[in-house]
Amino acid sequence: MRLGINLGYWGAGNDADNLALAREADRLGYAVAWAAEAYGSDVVSVLAWVAAQTERIDVGSAIFQIPARTPAMTAMTAATLDTLSGGRFRLGLGVSGPQVSEGWHGVRFDKPLARTREYVAIVEKALRRERVSFDGEFFTLPLPDGPGKALTLTVHPVREHIPVYLAAIGPKNLELTGEIADGWLGIFFSPEHASEHLASISAGRAKVGKTLEGFDVVPTVPIAYGDDVVACADAMRGYSALYIGGMGSREKNFYNQLAVRMGYEAEAAEVQDKYLDRDYAGAGAAVPFEFIDRTSLIGPRERVQERLHAYADAGVTTLTIATYAGSLDERIQTLRTTAEVLDASGLGE
Repeated sequence: MRLGINLGYWGAGNDADNLALAREADRLGYAVAWAAEAYGSDVVSVLAWVAAQTERIDVGSAIFQIPARTPAMTAMTAATLDTLSGGRFRLGLGVSGPQVSEGWHGVRFDKPLARTREYVAIVEKALRRERVSFDGEFFTLPLPDGPGKALTLTVHPVREHIPVYLAAIGPKNLELTGEIADGWLGIFFSPEHASEHLASISAGRAKVGKTLEGFDVVPTVPIAYGDDVVACADAMRGYSALYIGGMGSREKNFYNQLAVRMGYEAEAAEVQDKYLDRDYAGAGAAVPFEFIDRTSLIGPRERVQERLHAYADAGVTTLTIATYAGSLDERIQTLRTTAEVLDASGLGE
Protein backbone atom coordinates (compact mmCIF):
# COMPACT_ATOMS: atom_id res chain seq x y z
CA MET A 1 0.00 0.00 0.00
CA ARG A 2 1.39 3.38 -1.05
CA LEU A 3 0.77 6.78 0.53
CA GLY A 4 -0.59 9.92 -1.06
CA ILE A 5 -1.55 13.35 0.20
CA ASN A 6 -4.62 15.36 -0.76
CA LEU A 7 -3.90 19.09 -0.73
CA GLY A 8 -7.56 19.97 -1.27
CA TYR A 9 -8.56 23.35 -2.68
CA TRP A 10 -6.12 26.20 -3.12
CA GLY A 11 -6.63 29.87 -2.32
CA ALA A 12 -8.03 29.69 1.21
CA GLY A 13 -4.88 31.06 2.81
CA ASN A 14 -3.27 27.62 2.79
CA ASP A 15 -1.12 28.00 -0.32
CA ALA A 16 2.31 28.20 1.33
CA ASP A 17 1.39 25.45 3.79
CA ASN A 18 0.23 23.11 1.06
CA LEU A 19 3.41 23.60 -0.93
CA ALA A 20 5.42 22.78 2.19
CA LEU A 21 3.31 19.65 2.70
CA ALA A 22 3.85 18.56 -0.89
CA ARG A 23 7.59 19.05 -0.57
CA GLU A 24 7.72 17.07 2.66
CA ALA A 25 5.62 14.29 1.15
CA ASP A 26 8.07 14.24 -1.76
CA ARG A 27 11.01 13.95 0.63
CA LEU A 28 9.31 11.15 2.57
CA GLY A 29 8.64 9.07 -0.54
CA TYR A 30 4.87 9.56 -0.82
CA ALA A 31 3.62 8.35 -4.18
CA VAL A 32 1.32 11.20 -5.20
CA ALA A 33 0.04 14.65 -4.26
CA TRP A 34 -3.52 15.37 -5.35
CA ALA A 35 -5.23 18.75 -5.62
CA ALA A 36 -8.85 19.70 -6.24
CA GLU A 37 -11.00 22.35 -7.90
CA ALA A 38 -14.59 23.48 -7.49
CA TYR A 39 -15.39 27.10 -8.34
CA GLY A 40 -12.31 28.82 -6.96
CA SER A 41 -8.74 27.89 -7.79
CA ASP A 42 -8.18 25.76 -10.86
CA VAL A 43 -6.23 22.57 -10.31
CA VAL A 44 -4.04 22.82 -13.42
CA SER A 45 -2.13 25.87 -12.17
CA VAL A 46 -1.73 24.33 -8.75
CA LEU A 47 -0.31 21.06 -10.05
CA ALA A 48 2.11 22.82 -12.35
CA TRP A 49 3.31 24.91 -9.39
CA VAL A 50 3.73 21.88 -7.16
CA ALA A 51 5.41 19.78 -9.86
CA ALA A 52 7.92 22.54 -10.52
CA GLN A 53 8.99 22.53 -6.86
CA THR A 54 9.12 18.79 -6.20
CA GLU A 55 11.30 16.05 -7.63
CA ARG A 56 9.81 12.56 -7.43
CA ILE A 57 6.23 12.67 -6.23
CA ASP A 58 3.46 12.30 -8.80
CA VAL A 59 0.90 15.11 -9.09
CA GLY A 60 -2.73 14.25 -9.69
CA SER A 61 -5.98 16.06 -10.39
CA ALA A 62 -8.68 15.13 -7.93
CA ILE A 63 -10.39 16.23 -10.00
CA PHE A 64 -10.49 17.99 -13.35
CA GLN A 65 -14.17 18.87 -13.71
CA ILE A 66 -15.54 17.32 -16.89
CA PRO A 67 -18.00 20.19 -17.58
CA ALA A 68 -15.18 22.74 -17.26
CA ARG A 69 -13.11 21.62 -20.24
CA THR A 70 -13.59 20.04 -23.62
CA PRO A 71 -12.08 16.56 -23.91
CA ALA A 72 -9.48 17.92 -26.31
CA MET A 73 -8.41 20.62 -23.87
CA THR A 74 -8.12 18.02 -21.10
CA ALA A 75 -5.90 15.89 -23.33
CA MET A 76 -3.75 18.92 -24.17
CA THR A 77 -3.45 19.81 -20.48
CA ALA A 78 -2.67 16.25 -19.40
CA ALA A 79 0.03 15.91 -22.05
CA THR A 80 1.55 19.26 -21.09
CA LEU A 81 1.57 18.52 -17.36
CA ASP A 82 3.04 15.09 -17.97
CA THR A 83 5.80 16.60 -20.09
CA LEU A 84 6.60 19.46 -17.71
CA SER A 85 6.65 17.13 -14.68
CA GLY A 86 8.84 14.52 -16.34
CA GLY A 87 6.12 11.88 -16.47
CA ARG A 88 4.59 12.45 -13.04
CA PHE A 89 1.00 13.41 -13.88
CA ARG A 90 -2.13 11.40 -13.05
CA LEU A 91 -5.43 12.46 -14.64
CA GLY A 92 -8.36 12.36 -12.25
CA LEU A 93 -11.75 13.23 -13.73
CA GLY A 94 -15.26 13.74 -12.39
CA VAL A 95 -18.59 15.18 -13.44
CA SER A 96 -18.83 17.43 -10.36
CA GLY A 97 -22.47 18.06 -9.34
CA PRO A 98 -25.51 19.71 -10.89
CA GLN A 99 -25.14 22.98 -8.99
CA VAL A 100 -21.57 23.57 -10.15
CA SER A 101 -22.01 22.05 -13.62
CA GLU A 102 -25.12 24.04 -14.47
CA GLY A 103 -24.62 27.07 -12.24
CA TRP A 104 -20.92 27.73 -12.82
CA HIS A 105 -20.05 26.09 -16.14
CA GLY A 106 -23.43 26.29 -17.88
CA VAL A 107 -23.38 22.61 -18.79
CA ARG A 108 -26.49 20.50 -18.28
CA PHE A 109 -26.04 17.74 -15.74
CA ASP A 110 -27.73 15.06 -17.81
CA LYS A 111 -26.70 11.46 -18.40
CA PRO A 112 -23.41 11.82 -16.50
CA LEU A 113 -22.37 8.21 -17.14
CA ALA A 114 -22.77 8.44 -20.91
CA ARG A 115 -21.05 11.82 -20.96
CA THR A 116 -18.12 10.49 -18.93
CA ARG A 117 -17.74 7.47 -21.20
CA GLU A 118 -17.55 9.64 -24.32
CA TYR A 119 -15.26 12.15 -22.64
CA VAL A 120 -12.71 9.57 -21.53
CA ALA A 121 -12.77 7.89 -24.94
CA ILE A 122 -11.87 11.16 -26.67
CA VAL A 123 -9.20 12.07 -24.12
CA GLU A 124 -7.49 8.71 -24.44
CA LYS A 125 -7.70 8.76 -28.22
CA ALA A 126 -6.04 12.17 -28.27
CA LEU A 127 -3.35 11.09 -25.81
CA ARG A 128 -2.57 8.09 -28.02
CA ARG A 129 -1.88 10.74 -30.66
CA GLU A 130 -4.46 9.31 -33.01
CA ARG A 131 -6.35 11.55 -35.39
CA VAL A 132 -9.34 12.58 -33.32
CA SER A 133 -12.77 12.05 -34.80
CA PHE A 134 -15.81 11.13 -32.73
CA ASP A 135 -19.53 10.84 -33.33
CA GLY A 136 -21.36 10.59 -30.02
CA GLU A 137 -24.43 11.83 -28.22
CA PHE A 138 -22.56 14.64 -26.46
CA PHE A 139 -19.44 15.20 -28.53
CA THR A 140 -18.99 15.37 -32.30
CA LEU A 141 -15.50 15.91 -33.68
CA PRO A 142 -15.01 17.47 -36.10
CA LEU A 143 -18.29 19.32 -36.45
CA PRO A 144 -20.09 18.28 -39.63
CA ASP A 145 -20.60 20.53 -42.64
CA GLY A 146 -17.92 23.01 -41.60
CA PRO A 147 -14.22 23.81 -41.99
CA GLY A 148 -13.10 21.69 -39.03
CA LYS A 149 -10.89 18.67 -39.60
CA ALA A 150 -9.70 15.78 -37.49
CA LEU A 151 -6.43 16.73 -35.80
CA THR A 152 -3.64 14.96 -33.95
CA LEU A 153 -2.17 16.12 -30.65
CA THR A 154 1.20 17.72 -31.36
CA VAL A 155 2.64 17.24 -27.85
CA HIS A 156 4.32 13.94 -27.00
CA PRO A 157 3.58 12.94 -23.39
CA VAL A 158 6.52 11.41 -21.52
CA ARG A 159 4.65 8.14 -21.06
CA GLU A 160 2.75 6.09 -23.57
CA HIS A 161 -0.22 5.99 -21.19
CA ILE A 162 -1.19 8.63 -18.63
CA PRO A 163 -3.24 6.89 -15.91
CA VAL A 164 -6.89 7.93 -15.75
CA TYR A 165 -8.81 7.97 -12.47
CA LEU A 166 -12.50 8.61 -11.94
CA ALA A 167 -14.14 10.06 -8.87
CA ALA A 168 -17.22 7.91 -8.36
CA ILE A 169 -19.74 7.26 -5.61
CA GLY A 170 -22.81 5.44 -6.91
CA PRO A 171 -22.84 1.78 -8.02
CA LYS A 172 -23.29 2.49 -11.75
CA ASN A 173 -20.55 5.12 -11.72
CA LEU A 174 -18.25 2.71 -9.89
CA GLU A 175 -18.91 0.04 -12.51
CA LEU A 176 -18.06 2.52 -15.26
CA THR A 177 -14.87 3.40 -13.39
CA GLY A 178 -13.81 -0.22 -13.38
CA GLU A 179 -14.54 -0.50 -17.06
CA ILE A 180 -12.79 2.57 -18.48
CA ALA A 181 -10.31 3.85 -15.86
CA ASP A 182 -7.03 2.84 -14.27
CA GLY A 183 -8.03 3.83 -10.77
CA TRP A 184 -10.77 5.08 -8.47
CA LEU A 185 -10.76 8.24 -6.36
CA GLY A 186 -12.93 7.46 -3.34
CA ILE A 187 -14.30 9.61 -0.54
CA PHE A 188 -15.77 8.60 2.83
CA PHE A 189 -14.28 5.18 2.24
CA SER A 190 -15.06 2.69 4.99
CA PRO A 191 -13.31 -0.69 5.01
CA GLU A 192 -16.51 -2.14 6.46
CA HIS A 193 -18.41 -1.15 3.29
CA ALA A 194 -15.60 -1.55 0.77
CA SER A 195 -16.82 -4.84 -0.63
CA GLU A 196 -19.90 -3.14 -2.09
CA HIS A 197 -17.80 -0.53 -3.89
CA LEU A 198 -15.24 -3.01 -5.17
CA ALA A 199 -17.93 -5.42 -6.35
CA SER A 200 -19.24 -2.70 -8.66
CA ILE A 201 -15.74 -1.86 -9.86
CA SER A 202 -14.99 -5.54 -10.41
CA ALA A 203 -18.14 -5.89 -12.50
CA GLY A 204 -16.88 -3.11 -14.75
CA ARG A 205 -13.45 -4.69 -14.99
CA ALA A 206 -15.01 -8.01 -15.97
CA LYS A 207 -16.83 -6.33 -18.87
CA VAL A 208 -13.49 -5.66 -20.52
CA GLY A 209 -11.83 -8.91 -19.48
CA LYS A 210 -9.86 -7.45 -16.57
CA THR A 211 -9.62 -7.99 -12.82
CA LEU A 212 -8.68 -5.67 -9.97
CA GLU A 213 -5.04 -6.63 -10.52
CA GLY A 214 -3.19 -3.42 -11.30
CA PHE A 215 -6.23 -1.23 -10.60
CA ASP A 216 -5.47 1.63 -8.17
CA VAL A 217 -7.97 2.04 -5.30
CA VAL A 218 -7.34 5.53 -3.91
CA PRO A 219 -9.54 6.80 -1.09
CA THR A 220 -8.89 10.15 0.53
CA VAL A 221 -8.88 9.54 4.28
CA PRO A 222 -8.82 12.37 6.85
CA ILE A 223 -6.24 11.72 9.57
CA ALA A 224 -5.56 13.07 13.06
CA TYR A 225 -3.29 11.67 15.76
CA GLY A 226 -3.93 12.06 19.47
CA ASP A 227 -4.68 10.19 22.67
CA ASP A 228 -8.25 11.52 22.75
CA VAL A 229 -10.09 9.73 19.93
CA VAL A 230 -13.23 11.82 20.36
CA ALA A 231 -11.25 15.05 20.09
CA CYS A 232 -9.59 13.75 16.93
CA ALA A 233 -13.02 12.96 15.48
CA ASP A 234 -14.26 16.44 16.35
CA ALA A 235 -11.59 17.87 14.03
CA MET A 236 -13.32 16.08 11.13
CA ARG A 237 -16.87 17.24 11.85
CA GLY A 238 -16.79 20.38 9.76
CA TYR A 239 -15.43 18.49 6.73
CA SER A 240 -18.00 15.71 7.05
CA ALA A 241 -20.89 18.13 7.55
CA LEU A 242 -19.87 20.20 4.53
CA TYR A 243 -20.10 17.21 2.20
CA ILE A 244 -23.06 15.39 3.74
CA GLY A 245 -25.04 18.57 4.28
CA GLY A 246 -23.88 21.16 1.82
CA MET A 247 -22.34 19.63 -1.30
CA GLY A 248 -25.38 19.74 -3.53
CA SER A 249 -29.04 20.46 -3.11
CA ARG A 250 -31.51 18.78 -0.78
CA GLU A 251 -32.75 16.72 -3.70
CA LYS A 252 -29.35 15.72 -5.11
CA ASN A 253 -26.36 15.34 -2.82
CA PHE A 254 -24.25 12.31 -3.73
CA TYR A 255 -22.36 12.33 -0.43
CA ASN A 256 -25.56 12.41 1.55
CA GLN A 257 -26.83 9.47 -0.49
CA LEU A 258 -23.61 7.61 0.25
CA ALA A 259 -24.08 8.12 3.99
CA VAL A 260 -27.63 6.79 3.64
CA ARG A 261 -26.36 3.66 1.86
CA MET A 262 -23.90 3.19 4.70
CA GLY A 263 -26.79 3.02 7.16
CA TYR A 264 -26.98 6.61 8.42
CA GLU A 265 -30.25 7.73 6.84
CA ALA A 266 -31.72 9.61 9.81
CA GLU A 267 -28.38 11.14 10.75
CA ALA A 268 -27.67 12.25 7.18
CA ALA A 269 -31.06 13.95 7.01
CA GLU A 270 -30.40 15.80 10.27
CA VAL A 271 -26.95 16.94 9.11
CA GLN A 272 -28.41 18.20 5.86
CA ASP A 273 -31.33 19.98 7.53
CA LYS A 274 -29.05 21.82 9.91
CA TYR A 275 -26.46 22.65 7.27
CA LEU A 276 -29.00 24.05 4.82
CA ASP A 277 -30.44 26.10 7.68
CA ARG A 278 -26.89 27.48 8.14
CA ASP A 279 -26.53 25.86 11.53
CA TYR A 280 -23.05 24.67 10.65
CA ALA A 281 -22.03 23.87 14.22
CA GLY A 282 -25.20 21.88 14.72
CA ALA A 283 -24.62 20.03 11.45
CA GLY A 284 -21.12 19.08 12.52
CA ALA A 285 -22.34 17.91 15.91
CA ALA A 286 -24.97 15.72 14.21
CA VAL A 287 -22.37 13.70 12.28
CA PRO A 288 -22.18 10.34 14.09
CA PHE A 289 -18.87 9.49 15.73
CA GLU A 290 -19.10 6.02 14.21
CA PHE A 291 -19.29 7.48 10.69
CA ILE A 292 -16.18 9.57 11.28
CA ASP A 293 -14.34 6.68 12.90
CA ARG A 294 -15.10 4.37 9.99
CA THR A 295 -14.09 6.87 7.30
CA SER A 296 -11.06 8.47 8.99
CA LEU A 297 -7.84 7.53 10.72
CA ILE A 298 -7.97 8.91 14.26
CA GLY A 299 -6.38 8.32 17.62
CA PRO A 300 -2.98 7.14 18.88
CA ARG A 301 -0.51 5.85 16.33
CA GLU A 302 -1.04 2.26 17.52
CA ARG A 303 -4.75 2.57 16.74
CA VAL A 304 -4.02 4.06 13.33
CA GLN A 305 -1.51 1.31 12.57
CA GLU A 306 -4.09 -1.35 13.37
CA ARG A 307 -6.64 0.43 11.20
CA LEU A 308 -4.22 0.52 8.27
CA HIS A 309 -4.49 -3.24 8.05
CA ALA A 310 -8.25 -2.91 7.58
CA TYR A 311 -7.71 -0.54 4.65
CA ALA A 312 -5.14 -2.83 3.06
CA ASP A 313 -7.36 -5.88 3.56
CA ALA A 314 -10.25 -3.97 1.98
CA GLY A 315 -8.25 -3.53 -1.22
CA VAL A 316 -6.79 -0.03 -0.89
CA THR A 317 -3.61 0.34 -2.94
CA THR A 318 -2.89 4.07 -2.46
CA LEU A 319 -4.00 5.55 0.85
CA THR A 320 -4.32 9.29 0.37
CA ILE A 321 -4.36 11.17 3.65
CA ALA A 322 -5.78 14.62 4.29
CA THR A 323 -4.84 16.79 7.25
CA TYR A 324 -7.49 19.33 8.19
CA ALA A 325 -6.33 20.50 11.61
CA GLY A 326 -3.27 21.83 13.36
CA SER A 327 -0.39 24.13 12.52
CA LEU A 328 1.89 23.54 9.56
CA ASP A 329 4.46 21.92 11.84
CA GLU A 330 1.79 19.60 13.24
CA ARG A 331 0.58 18.67 9.77
CA ILE A 332 4.11 17.96 8.60
CA GLN A 333 4.56 15.77 11.66
CA THR A 334 1.38 13.94 10.67
CA LEU A 335 2.97 13.13 7.29
CA ARG A 336 6.10 11.85 8.99
CA THR A 337 4.23 9.81 11.56
CA THR A 338 2.04 8.20 8.91
CA ALA A 339 5.10 7.19 6.88
CA GLU A 340 6.60 5.66 10.04
CA VAL A 341 3.36 3.89 10.96
CA LEU A 342 2.97 2.41 7.48
CA ASP A 343 6.58 1.21 7.56
CA ALA A 344 6.05 -0.34 10.99
CA SER A 345 2.89 -2.09 9.79
CA GLY A 346 4.78 -3.94 7.05
CA LEU A 347 2.15 -2.87 4.52
CA GLY A 348 4.21 -0.36 2.54
CA GLU A 349 5.74 -1.03 -0.84
